[in-house]
Amino acid sequence: MSPRPHSSGARPGARPVARSRPGPDDLRRTFEAVPARTSGDDEPFADSWWGRAWVTALEDLSMDAPRLARGRAYADSGNVAAITVTPGRVVAYVHGSRPRPYRAELRLRTLTDPDWDTFLDAVAARPGHLAALLAKEMPHSLADTAAAAGITLLPAADDLDPGCSCPDRGWPCKHVAALCYQMARLLDADPFVLLLLRGRGERELVEDLGRRNAAHSARERPAAPATPSVPAQEALSDRFLPPLPAPFPVEPHPGRPPSYPEFPGARDPLALDQLATDAAARAHALLSTGTDPIAGLTAWQDAVRLAAARPTAGLTATTRALYRELASATGRNTTDLARAVAAWRQGGAEGLTVLETPWDPPAGPFDRARPALAAAGFPRFQPWRNHLTHPGGTLQLRFGHDGRWYGYESDPGEDEWWPRAAPDSDPVGALLELSGG
Repeated sequence: MSPRPHSSGARPGARPVARSRPGPDDLRRTFEAVPARTSGDDEPFADSWWGRAWVTALEDLSMDAPRLARGRAYADSGNVAAITVTPGRVVAYVHGSRPRPYRAELRLRTLTDPDWDTFLDAVAARPGHLAALLAKEMPHSLADTAAAAGITLLPAADDLDPGCSCPDRGWPCKHVAALCYQMARLLDADPFVLLLLRGRGERELVEDLGRRNAAHSARERPAAPATPSVPAQEALSDRFLPPLPAPFPVEPHPGRPPSYPEFPGARDPLALDQLATDAAARAHALLSTGTDPIAGLTAWQDAVRLAAARPTAGLTATTRALYRELASATGRNTTDLARAVAAWRQGGAEGLTVLETPWDPPAGPFDRARPALAAAGFPRFQPWRNHLTHPGGTLQLRFGHDGRWYGYESDPGEDEWWPRAAPDSDPVGALLELSGG
């Protein structure tokens, strides 16, 4: 079973550690017990240089290698219970050979308020240091900056003061050693634990560093030039601006886009050419007339318009790919798009509306269509809203808002109507065109 990740986020690639529960005042964090390790004994207990520096301080504190080895074995075996970190103090219960665990404790000197002011001012002057801390990193340069200001963040052997409720008088005993090794894993994932040990919580530090960094940036920012003043009499006097130059004349035709080379994994050059040509045509129309001819189209209508602009002689591989992309982008399938393209080619945006939106025509031309068809020798068509359907079920006329009749065709016994032939203001002419008569 692997240790659970830290609640505030571990560094990329770092070994997962226990989750912590921050106290209400940001000065107390309790880390859940970490399960036993499954890695080999020769693996370092910490990945980061500051975590290893903590281990070095522990090992420098002890002159008893066997006790350190037993403490490391306890930490590896998951014998360390929940760890509570407060300023200057780390406490945990460690299970040893007896049923009752021992209370292990480690003390560390905290920084004074002047020390913190010196350290935070030095860090705020380097924006990269704040970014590194927020990313749960402690670069060597940050520790060097603190050291140059006379502040020691990482412990030396004489900084650590161990204590334990066990009868062993070792310095430190194996229970404190286990606690120290486990602390290295916490520091490895979150350097703010070390800063809490030195006396300040994460939330307070981040807010303080943010304020100091902003103040430092403001001091370094060059002063804005003074705004030139204008006498009131001059400001209120009449001003005469020269006329704008005449616009360039509009070209008679849209420009041609450049040729697009084909690269592996790049967009299809023919599709790019189509999009560029379409954009040029729209820009030319806008310059010439002041209006965009397709400004009112929906995303679906525009997708159908773009697909309808492709060559009509069969679907090439490029066209099929374009259909798939446009259909997917608009939540439709390629059959829906192909049918809509046929309607667009039949009658533009109105043709698409006729395909997709049945409506109830007012009295007039629609009512006169059936007698006109009967007088021309056609059988009696069945009406439904703006549709007239041949009794054989294979031909259909649909009346559009533009007063024209649109021809549709379906296979016998199917309800799959496809736009066919050009629309006509005369229903008889539209039906003759549809039936090839």
